[in-house]
Amino acid sequence: MTAYIDLAGSLFARSGRKRKTWPTVTCLCLVLGSLAQSSAAQAPASDEPQANPARPTVATPATLTPVGYLQFETGFLGAIHSPEFSSRYGLNEVIKLSVAPRLEFLANSEPAVRFTANRRPGSGAADTLVGLQAVLKPGEGARPTLAASYLRRVYNGSPPDLDFGTPNNSFLALASADVKGFHYDANAFFNELVRQPVRRAQFGQTLSVSHPLVGKFSLTGEIWHFTQPFLRSHAAGNLWAVSYAANRTLVFDAGFDRGLTSTSTRWEFFAGFTYLPPRRLWLK
Repeated sequence: MTAYIDLAGSLFARSGRKRKTWPTVTCLCLVLGSLAQSSAAQAPASDEPQANPARPTVATPATLTPVGYLQFETGFLGAIHSPEFSSRYGLNEVIKLSVAPRLEFLANSEPAVRFTANRRPGSGAADTLVGLQAVLKPGEGARPTLAASYLRRVYNGSPPDLDFGTPNNSFLALASADVKGFHYDANAFFNELVRQPVRRAQFGQTLSVSHPLVGKFSLTGEIWHFTQPFLRSHAAGNLWAVSYAANRTLVFDAGFDRGLTSTSTRWEFFAGFTYLPPRRLWLK
C-alpha cells in the first residue's frame, strides 16, 4: 500500500519550514505528466501498454511497469484507532517509471494528511520515499518472477505513521506468479526504523492473492505482518479489495483493512486508481 509524489499541492499543509520542498515536488510531477502526454506518438492498439497496479495492497508486484511509460497510483486512505492517532485521512501518490525491462524507479509520498492525535487535530505532508526495483529472474505463468527493491526516506513528515511505521531504509524481496487462475504477490521486508537517536530493525511479510470475479471486476485478499520494535509488539492485518479495469491503462480500486492485534490500526478504508498514460516518454 505502498511510497507518494505531491499531486495535491498544499491542500492540507500548514505553513512552516518543511513546506519549502513542495514547489519542487509539484513542478516535477507536472513536468512528468506533460512529458507523458506530449512525447512520442501513441503506440498502435495491438501494442498498447497495460497498467500494472501495486495498490491498494501492502504487497508490491515483482513485475515492473511497461518500459518508457509513467504509471500513477493515486488514492485516499482513512484510518481510525492506532497507537499514534485516533483518526487519520490522507491522499497518497506513487509514480513509477521503468527505464529497462528489469529496472524501475519509483517515488512514494503522502502530500496531504489530516489527523487527530492525543485529542488534538493536525495536518501536513507525510513522509516521501524514493527508490528502485530490479527483476532478478523473470517468470511466466506458475514460474514466479523474482525481484528486489530498495526505498530511502528523503522527507520526514509531521503526521503520525500507521501501525507499521515508515522506514528510513527499506529492502524488499518480491515474488509474483499466476497459478490456476489466481495471481499472488509475496513480499519480505527488511526495514530500518529510526526514533532519534535509536535505530531498530523491522521485519515484515505479506501475501496477497487476487482472482477475477465477473466482467472487468476482480477480488483481492491479503494477510500481512510487521514487527514493531519500539513497541515490542507485532502489527498484522487482513485486507480485502475490489478492482475494476476500465481499460488496459486505467484500474479503479476500493476496499478495507482490519487490524488483527491490539497495536495494529483497527480499521483502514481506501479508494483510488492506477493510470498509465498510453504514450512513451521516448522512442523505442
